[in-house]
Amino acid sequence: MAVLFFSGRAVEEAVSPHEAYDAVRAAFVAHHRGEWTMPPKVYVTNYPAGDFRAMPALGGGHALLKWVTSFPGNPARGLPTVTGLVLLSDAETGQLEAVLDAAAVTALRTAAAAVVAADVLARPGSSSVAVVGCGVNGAETARMLVARGQRPLVWDVDPARREAVAGRLGAEVASSAAEALGCDVVVTVTPGTTVLFPEGSLADGQHVSLMGADGPGKAEVAIGELRRARLFCDDWEQASHGGELAAGVEAGLVGRDDVTDVGAVLAGDADGRASAREITLFDSTGLAIQDLAIASAALAKAGELDLPTIAL
Repeated sequence: MAVLFFSGRAVEEAVSPHEAYDAVRAAFVAHHRGEWTMPPKVYVTNYPAGDFRAMPALGGGHALLKWVTSFPGNPARGLPTVTGLVLLSDAETGQLEAVLDAAAVTALRTAAAAVVAADVLARPGSSSVAVVGCGVNGAETARMLVARGQRPLVWDVDPARREAVAGRLGAEVASSAAEALGCDVVVTVTPGTTVLFPEGSLADGQHVSLMGADGPGKAEVAIGELRRARLFCDDWEQASHGGELAAGVEAGLVGRDDVTDVGAVLAGDADGRASAREITLFDSTGLAIQDLAIASAALAKAGELDLPTIAL
């Protein structure tokens, strides 16, 4: 049996930022309605080095398994933080249809989730947007914002990296971290080891998509700031155990009734922002249904690409 293989470049060629946005938005709604299903991701940890994650999902005629790593110290070794594979199968026959580079799929779905959440939760009339963290996923988020007609500020602790991303994508380098973190809309895509928003720092009316704290012990916002904000997440089961909200849950500050799934807002079954002054926080832990959305969109374009195959 021959199985299609999508390299990282092939994934990017197959799925444009606009297509990724639409696919992930639709997947959020399908998951909320129970049309697409997934169990919470499984972590196999080797801290402090990093962790391995197994993520299955079912929907749209396909089944998916993503085996992916997160090793934050890898860039210092000249290695990528995220590596792995996505396996996409036919849900009716069980036959493997395609193998995809997990890093490229992850970057597209992370960017799409961040921007979808910002679009539905940000204050109307928000005029400034920033991406903090210019690694692979942060750069993809900036690329998606640019593709959607915005010119984001970008910031990274590495001056060369932020300059390179801004120059390549047509974004603008923020004058400081404070300028980026003070924008109306902020997407944080960092390793999650440093709190970016200390207590009292979030501004009235601000929206932040928190994309980096996707595992135990990680945080991009101080726990006290959770009390000041309206809270949203991609999936409560994951977020309450391994996301930005987990510390608040453990401390008894955050419960299920305090958090709204963004899929419910997109489906029209829950309210989003209640006022212009309200602070909104979106906690993203990364969902297998998002990966399924990107992988399915890529497979639909297979006939337009010259893809290699793997003989099994």
